[in-house]
Amino acid sequence: QPQLVESGGGLVQPGGSLRLSCVVSRSIFSINSMGWYRQAPGKQRELVASITNIGRTNYADIVKGRFTISRDNTKNTVYLQMNSLKPEDTATYYCKSFTYDVWGQGTQVTVSS
Repeated sequence: QPQLVESGGGLVQPGGSLRLSCVVSRSIFSINSMGWYRQAPGKQRELVASITNIGRTNYADIVKGRFTISRDNTKNTVYLQMNSLKPEDTATYYCKSFTYDVWGQGTQVTVSS
């Protein structure tokens, strides 16, 4: 069973940027289709972005043009570059392997002045 570990969260001011990383171990990373989700307090978990094993990407409308998902198969890592952050982006962000249906533990992102 793969293990997913996220990092890169933190506190950032509105308009700022963060890059989240998700390292995948104990699997052949290159075959994984991956996604980033987020969950704010009192809200359902929602899909933010996804990337297939061949690099096709998809984004939720609310983050299009601001977030970019990418992967580096040599590092077994999927990234989420987040620009122009807004207070409503505040949430715990999780990565998921769609291929294995496995979640990471999450990393907190707080956008506040």
